[in-house]
Amino acid sequence: MEPIIIVLIILVVLVFIALIKTIQVIPQASAAIVERFGRYTRTLNAGLNIVVPFIDSIRNRIDLREQVVPFPPQPVITQDNLVVNIDTVIYYQVTDARAATYEVASYIQAIEQLTVTTLRNIIGGMDLERTLTSREEINAALRGVLDEATGKWGIRVNRVELKAIEPPTSIQDSMEKQMRADRDKRAAILQAEGVRQSEILRAEGEKQSAILRAEGEAKAAALRAEGEAQAIRTVFESIHAGDPDQKLLSYQYLQMLPKIAEGDANKLWIVPSEIGDALKGLSGAIGNFGPQGGGSPTVPAPAGPGSQRLEKPTID
Repeated sequence: MEPIIIVLIILVVLVFIALIKTIQVIPQASAAIVERFGRYTRTLNAGLNIVVPFIDSIRNRIDLREQVVPFPPQPVITQDNLVVNIDTVIYYQVTDARAATYEVASYIQAIEQLTVTTLRNIIGGMDLERTLTSREEINAALRGVLDEATGKWGIRVNRVELKAIEPPTSIQDSMEKQMRADRDKRAAILQAEGVRQSEILRAEGEKQSAILRAEGEAKAAALRAEGEAQAIRTVFESIHAGDPDQKLLSYQYLQMLPKIAEGDANKLWIVPSEIGDALKGLSGAIGNFGPQGGGSPTVPAPAGPGSQRLEKPTID
């Protein structure tokens, strides 16, 4: 009985192993290459698959999702003979599992070496300044070359990015100094523009203030002149309404003479020739109202036409 039991156990184990090798479960977004006696037979897609045990074998399992592979910095010489280190990142996806398995030994290593050589060809035709400012151009050129070369490998390159471009240390110092000088220049220009705008605004303010002040003074002068004209008009109308005679006018004229001589600085004043007529009128009026038979005081008139110059006596 014991040999029979051992044989049954062996058969159960073999059946279990055969079932394991027969049923293959492939995860989503994955593929498996099946070989029969070392020759490619088919590609297993996601899900439950049946293979012939001990005859068919799984050669390779490939992830069909998009992959991201960073490559280490590579020294590249620019057109102006400067060495820069460039880090690249490749986004790729396997579209044909069979080609990715049989067309190239290691597609990751192949993509890396192809990226390095293509990058050196592209950067070799650019100077440093263009290299630093033309990342999009470099990415597009690099992606075009990689996508064309990796198509027969069953690989699609979706994106290529330059992660970093590091020029030599001496060039970095020079660039920092240049950038600092440019920032100082822009700051000085902005400060000068601010001062200029401030001066312009101040001048505009002073101009508007002067205009408003002049307009105010003009209006005030006009109102003052209008008031004086109205006062003169009122006095003139009052005089004409009162109908004054020559005697009253002469008397008022003589009353104004002391005011002309007021002030210590007045050393000389002009007496008009009409004062003689006023004095004659005033003397006639006094003679009419004076004592009878008495001589009336007379004020001598100026000798000739024009005005007389009278000097104020100076008291030492």
